[in-house]
Amino acid sequence: MDTLTRMRAFISVVENEGFSAAARKTGRSKALLSKYVRELEDELGALLINRTTRQIALTAAGEVYLSRASAILSDLESLNEEAREATGEAKGTIRVSAARTFGDAELGLSLVDFAKEHPDIGLDIHLDDSFVNLVEEGFDVAIRMTRLADSAMIARRLASLDFAIVASPELLQRLGRPNHPSQIAGYPAVIDSNSRMFSNWVFRDPQTKETIPVTVSGQFTANSPVTVRAAAIAGLGLALSPTFVVRRDLESGRLVTVLDDYMPSEAGIYAVFPHRRHLPARVRLFVDYLANWFKKCDSRRLQGLSCDDRT
Repeated sequence: MDTLTRMRAFISVVENEGFSAAARKTGRSKALLSKYVRELEDELGALLINRTTRQIALTAAGEVYLSRASAILSDLESLNEEAREATGEAKGTIRVSAARTFGDAELGLSLVDFAKEHPDIGLDIHLDDSFVNLVEEGFDVAIRMTRLADSAMIARRLASLDFAIVASPELLQRLGRPNHPSQIAGYPAVIDSNSRMFSNWVFRDPQTKETIPVTVSGQFTANSPVTVRAAAIAGLGLALSPTFVVRRDLESGRLVTVLDDYMPSEAGIYAVFPHRRHLPARVRLFVDYLANWFKKCDSRRLQGLSCDDRT
């Protein structure tokens, strides 16, 4: 049995905080993983893990070995990726985190189209409207729709992202149309609790370029832009929404926008990934594909078509 296999077993046991959990994760038996770790310790002549009936704990030697072994395996993965890239081959699985709203909207077709065109690359997609920790949860890349502020990550802008304040025509007929952001503090708001702006909406004066923060409140709060959209259509209040979520409602007149001139435009759709000395070829291919897909999407929209128009 080679040392690399034992190293991987050791790291898996530590990352999963126990032999049983590591066995479930890797599909190997608990006894086999225990054998690999014991053989590694015999090879090194040092105890790496203190075992009890309920938990494991790294020894001082284990702490040192974990750090170096993780780096070695990371370098090995990078080397393998470089070799595949040199032959034009990209294989493996990409773990992707994206907002549920992204996956459920027409933009999610970008993921489907990539999978169709690259059958040798697996996509393991996790949809969650909350932000995940890419490193701790083992994701290769996240698709985020935001005004990016996380400097600890590498990010590539894929497309612009417009937001709008929307309301039902009935609500505006009843309460009047606001002409300045300061006025909406007196309006009921439908709030997306996943949004980083939450109940503090930020506008920008089109003349002075100064920001105008406004605190809003209302009866209805939800952690889903799609549910917020439905509440806005029902007339429960103004809503701050990505325009792609409400595009068809704006076209049909179910919703209308207000304060367009005061909406900031710094937001975007980003591919975000952890700092790595070498980005795997499959991830680079994936990100390049998405960037090109969104360019085509913008072109279709300029023609009055939707991104899912296949003609």
